[in-house]
Amino acid sequence: MGLFEVITVAIVAVFGVKAFKEYNLRKAGVDTSEVDVLKSELVRLQERVATLETIVTDKSYQLGEQIDKL
Repeated sequence: MGLFEVITVAIVAVFGVKAFKEYNLRKAGVDTSEVDVLKSELVRLQERVATLETIVTDKSYQLGEQIDKL
């Protein structure tokens, strides 16, 4: 392995290490307050979907739909 190859490998290794460090910094910098807001919104939407499922599967709702179709 010549001098040129050693220098090239060293440069590539340095850039690889710097890119890996930058990736880890960005990955660790997630804003937890935004995640908490999204989690609470998800819970709220799940409750709404559960309520809608209850309404739609209710026998009187289905009967009303059948009457409207007639």
